[in-house]
Amino acid sequence: MKNRGKTDGKIFLLMITIALFVTMYIAGIIIFNSKGFAKPQVFLNLFISNAGLIVIAAGMTMVMITGGIDISVGSVVALTCMMLAWMMEVKGIGAVPALLTVLVIGIFFGLVQGFFIAYLKIQPFIVTLAGMFFARGMTAIISQEMISVKNELFLKWAKSKINLTFLGGTVNKKGVVNYPFLYPSVIIALVVLVLVFVALKYTKFGRTIYAVGGNEQSALMMGLNVKRTKLLVYVINGFLCALGGFLFCLNTCAGFVEQAKGFEMEAIASAVIGGTLLSGGVGNVFGSLFGVLIKGTIETFITFQGTLSSWWTKITIAALLAFFILLQSLFAKAKEK
Repeated sequence: MKNRGKTDGKIFLLMITIALFVTMYIAGIIIFNSKGFAKPQVFLNLFISNAGLIVIAAGMTMVMITGGIDISVGSVVALTCMMLAWMMEVKGIGAVPALLTVLVIGIFFGLVQGFFIAYLKIQPFIVTLAGMFFARGMTAIISQEMISVKNELFLKWAKSKINLTFLGGTVNKKGVVNYPFLYPSVIIALVVLVLVFVALKYTKFGRTIYAVGGNEQSALMMGLNVKRTKLLVYVINGFLCALGGFLFCLNTCAGFVEQAKGFEMEAIASAVIGGTLLSGGVGNVFGSLFGVLIKGTIETFITFQGTLSSWWTKITIAALLAFFILLQSLFAKAKEK
């Protein structure tokens, strides 16, 4: 009965998130129909502009399910972009070796943070706060000036389009048919999302993550290796941060110090809005995906409206975050009763 109640609660939070996104998008179609909000490309752009955030939110969801947090992800994204740009443009390193290097650095970054959290039992907030300052500082050490990426292979990756001809096309003024499209970065993000979902739901490692977040003492009594599980989660999260940073860089094609500021809060907000409990033990990466899409939809509203400040995105996300935290609190109290 207890497990069924917990499952029902998880589904309830996820359904609210999905319903909110559908309602918002339908409202956008109605309000901005004359401006082309209903076009397939507008919907696809939600994925294109947020591919990196989708990957990072998936990693953040895993961390939060264990009862942890990672506020260093935005700085790691900035460091990843800067290192990619610096290696390719300043040092003349190829795009593939540069990518492999930043992925290894992301794994190492997660390994160090995970060791401090899992084995030295230091609070995740403190450890990742130090990681945030370190990564942002290293970004500035590499270069305080913006470095634009001009590497041919990298730009080819960034500009490659996957035309979705089955959605139909539109003819522009020059008589050219334009089809809705996606970039490979979106495919990578969705593949990562599916892999993380499968790992969490259908593997022993995934069940252990939920057990650790649900009740660490019970997990220990069950003979589960809590320390190793936490360490692996932060290692995976470090890898996903670097990969998400690469996808983010495909959109910007540049590295600079102030890049991705506040990205960590967007990832956390997406996970919470998607139904991940701050206390751990409950979470779903597809919920986090819809959290990201809600954020993207709000940004699209502001773009189509044309006169509102972009800061309204953060204000609206703050209101939604407060709403979902309140729901989580009510859900937790109801479960106790």
